[in-house]
Amino acid sequence: MKKSIIRSTGMFVPPNVITNHDLEDMMETSDEWIKQRTGIEQRYWIDREGETGASDLGLKASEMALEKAGWGSRDLDFIIFATLSPDIMFPGSGCLLQAKLGLDSTPALDIRQQCTGFLYGLATADAYIKSGLANKILLVGAEVHSSGLDKTTRGRDVTVIFGDGAAAVCIEGVKTDEKAGLLASSLHADGNLAQALMTELPASKLPLRLPEGVPTNDVRYYPVMDGPAIFKKAIRMLPKVINESLKKAKMELGEIDLIVPHQANMRINQALGQFLKLDDNKIFHNIQKYGNTTAASIPLALHEAIDQERIGKPGDVVLFAGLGAGLTWGSAIYKFL
Repeated sequence: MKKSIIRSTGMFVPPNVITNHDLEDMMETSDEWIKQRTGIEQRYWIDREGETGASDLGLKASEMALEKAGWGSRDLDFIIFATLSPDIMFPGSGCLLQAKLGLDSTPALDIRQQCTGFLYGLATADAYIKSGLANKILLVGAEVHSSGLDKTTRGRDVTVIFGDGAAAVCIEGVKTDEKAGLLASSLHADGNLAQALMTELPASKLPLRLPEGVPTNDVRYYPVMDGPAIFKKAIRMLPKVINESLKKAKMELGEIDLIVPHQANMRINQALGQFLKLDDNKIFHNIQKYGNTTAASIPLALHEAIDQERIGKPGDVVLFAGLGAGLTWGSAIYKFL
């Protein structure tokens, strides 16, 4: 049977480093306050001049991944693009990326699963490979948050968290009898908690997507989050979904070499480690450098973990986990070939 094997990874962040001290000039906040509550020290934002969309960041990450895999863009059978911040309302950023890669017929699919976009994308790629619908797949997670954040004191609880960035993974179907590739995945959603993390406007459900008389700085145009509710849900559901994937893969937690969680909040990831009774070096953290890059978060962390040789040798096993807007949550176990 074919197994879904990660051939390479790539990443890209825009050149503008925004430190916590920079945010102090925009709103009532402090470096100490941000680090204490989130673990974040800096993040990257796009330039205020010109136009930069999620597909532009995704292109840079994709070019790196393709080069490392030794693939040309025309080798691709399928493109999966995960984002909550598409370049434009429609068409999807996957099609925009496809064109920027010089392609004109390769199928492209957008996934709007926010923080779990990579997990949903990985499971989708695996299904396409095992069904024979595709063999070489480019999976991209990319976000431009900075252009849609409320950079005033009103929006500080959300704004300090998010960064811009992209990461890409080249996945290939390989025939092997070895226990390798994507061993298990578990995905969940609960739309009853959609309002806990959302951006309300513009909204197609309204007679006018941009309601008349509503100022452009109305809070509904910006993301809002019920932080305590998200935190409680994460620390309750992440251990459960991790154990679910372990059971599917017929593995024990001790067989996992590294956990690469979604980088939403350092406190959530530390609480997860404590709940699972793991040493901190078993969990990969890079939120301090990039903030929450949503769909790019897990693949960006995977890229750095491989680059730092924390993971990536044949036989190494990595576990991905995340929870975010939707609410959606999930986990996946991957073994390097």
